[in-house]
Amino acid sequence: MDETVIELSRLTKRYGEFTAVSELDLSIRRGEIFGLLGPNGAGKTTTILMMLGLAEPTSGRATVCGIDATRNPIEVKRRVGYMPDDIGFYEDRTGLDNLMYTAMLNRVPEAEARRRATELLDKVGLGSAAGKKTGAYSRGMRQRLGLADVLIKRPEVVILDEPTLGIDPEGVRELLALIRELSRDEGLTVLLSSHHLHQVQQICDRVGLFVGGRLIASGDLAALSQLLDGSSSYAVELDVGGWSEGVESALRGLDRVTAVDLQEKDALSAADRSDDVVTVRVTGTDDIAAELAAVVVGSGASLLGLRPLRYGLDEIYHRYFEGGNPVGQLH
Repeated sequence: MDETVIELSRLTKRYGEFTAVSELDLSIRRGEIFGLLGPNGAGKTTTILMMLGLAEPTSGRATVCGIDATRNPIEVKRRVGYMPDDIGFYEDRTGLDNLMYTAMLNRVPEAEARRRATELLDKVGLGSAAGKKTGAYSRGMRQRLGLADVLIKRPEVVILDEPTLGIDPEGVRELLALIRELSRDEGLTVLLSSHHLHQVQQICDRVGLFVGGRLIASGDLAALSQLLDGSSSYAVELDVGGWSEGVESALRGLDRVTAVDLQEKDALSAADRSDDVVTVRVTGTDDIAAELAAVVVGSGASLLGLRPLRYGLDEIYHRYFEGGNPVGQLH
């Protein structure tokens, strides 16, 4: 069984009559990269502050690494590395100096701290800027240094709050790749909070959709797509050359196939608009893409394309936020 590292149970935070977070239930497994996705003001940062023991919940409980964050926040902070959306450094000191200072605050022996700091600066691509004062660092460089800063104490969990804010597109791509690489190399559990859909989609194993202080759905992309669609069916589009009634009959004969529908010719690309090339949509009760491919080829036809059909994260995101879909929790 996968070990749960973060467990939020009916976590709630109210400010007077305003509810910032409402009865939040969430489990995050060890080694997972989990994306908390929602618009600004959704309650993501408030949730993070309660997980770190920096804000006291009105009700409910936040447990991190088996520790109650409200009752023992200091111990949680020892296990967790946190990078806020705008991390601060001593700008008159070098990148290496800043990491050494953080290591000292976490009681890391000096020799180990220097070795670890040098290693991390190389990993995040700042080895050549280690002796440069952070006041001269670009936004992207500061975010890279921030990653090194949260890793210097060897945390079990890393929480990143809008880590790509203010970075150019190429810098975003590099930073996201770095986060995934560090997560795998260091064996970290990562919680990434963001309002950028595609960034979350690129690196997260699972996503939680957060709006109005409520987690309205969570799961991987396929699970969210099914929940949004309101069914447990799977659909695949096939581009088939040498289409015939025999191929259609063979597809319909598969046990888990529920429908085979020919698509309009106009949907095909110009190169594929010939009499014997068709696009067919096959719906089933399970993911049988491999079987469909085998049947097409085994029937003597040519398989020119195969596309599992599912909602993209952007469509899922907007449908939930704009369509008032019911709450769903998928694990």
